[in-house]
Amino acid sequence: MAPRLNIPPITRIALIVLVFQSTLCAGIRYQQSSAEAVLVPYLALVPQLSLIFPWTFLVTTLVENNVFTLAIAVLTLFYGGRYLERAWTSAEFARFLLIVSLIPNLITFGTLVALFAITGDVNWTLTSINGSIPLQISFLVAFSQLLPAHTVTLFRGVVSLRVPRFPLIHILAITILSLTRLLSVASFLLVTTAFLTSWTYLRFYKSSLPDLESSQPSSLRGDPSESFAFAEFFPDPVKPTISAFARQVYDLLVALRICTPFSAADISASRGESMMQRGGGGARAEAERRRAVALKALDQRLSAATGGPSPKPSGPPPSAQPSVQVQAQPNAPPEMLGETSYVPEREDGKQGP
Repeated sequence: MAPRLNIPPITRIALIVLVFQSTLCAGIRYQQSSAEAVLVPYLALVPQLSLIFPWTFLVTTLVENNVFTLAIAVLTLFYGGRYLERAWTSAEFARFLLIVSLIPNLITFGTLVALFAITGDVNWTLTSINGSIPLQISFLVAFSQLLPAHTVTLFRGVVSLRVPRFPLIHILAITILSLTRLLSVASFLLVTTAFLTSWTYLRFYKSSLPDLESSQPSSLRGDPSESFAFAEFFPDPVKPTISAFARQVYDLLVALRICTPFSAADISASRGESMMQRGGGGARAEAERRRAVALKALDQRLSAATGGPSPKPSGPPPSAQPSVQVQAQPNAPPEMLGETSYVPEREDGKQGP
C-alpha cells in the first residue's frame, strides 16, 4: 500500500489552487495563442487591466507561467509548506502566506505604476505580476529563523552553506535572471520586497511559540535573537556595514512608531539566559532552545493528528545536551534542505535589528 502523504490543510489547499490556476491559465493562453503574449488579468495581476479584478492581488502568487516554474512552486509548497505549517500552526501559516503574498504584490504594483508615470512607457503597466517567487524567498527566511546554525552540504561536501545564506543566493539568482528575458523586472521587485516583508513580520510581529520548558509568556511577539538579525543574511566582511545601516533604519521606524522596540525581557528570553545559567552557552544555547521548542511542538501536533500518545520527554532537556539526531524526524521533512548538520557559532555579542 502506498504511503500516505499527510499534507496539512493549508498546504493542501494552496497546492490545489496552484495547480488549478496554473493549468487554467495555460489553457487560456493556448486557446488565444498569437504572436503577442497573452495576458489573463483575472488570474494574474496586470497593473493596467486587473483593477476590476481585486482578488488577483492575492491569487496571482499561485499562478505559474510554465511547467518548470510550476514544478518549483509545487516542491516549495509541498516540502516548505508542510514543514512550516506543522512547526507553527495552520492559522499562523495561513497568516504568513497572506502577508508575504499580498504586500509584495501591492508594492510591485505601485512601483510599476510609478515607473509608468515617470517614463510614460505603457509596457510597465502591462507587465504581469505573478508566480511563487515571494513564497520561495519567504520560506527561506523562515527556515533561517528556525534553523539558524545549521549547514547544508551539497555535491558530496564540495559546497557547505549555512541556512541563512540561501535567501541572499536566491535574490542574486532572481536578479541575474531578471536581467535576461527569462524573468521580468516584476520578479526582481517581488523577491526583494518579499524578503523584506517576511523578515520584518517574523522579526517584529509574528507571535512567538511559547517555550515549553520555561515560563516565557505566549504573548511575546517577534524574534529579537541575534541569530536572526538582518546582517546575519550577509557575508562576514559586510556585516558591520549592514548592521549599522539596519540600526539606523530600525531607529527611524521606532521613532515613527511603525516598529515597537524590544524590551529587556524580550531580549533576555531570546538569548535563553536561563539555559546559559545551566551551562547552555550563548548562541549555541539559543539555537538549541529554538530547535527544541519547534520540534517538541511539531511532535505534539503530529501525535494529535495521528491519534497517538504525545511523546514524553525523558532525561535532561534537549537544550542541555544538544543532539543532532533529533533532526531525523520522519514526519518533519528537513530533507528538502539537503544534507544538513549542526554547526554552532561562536558567541560574538552582536546587536542590531
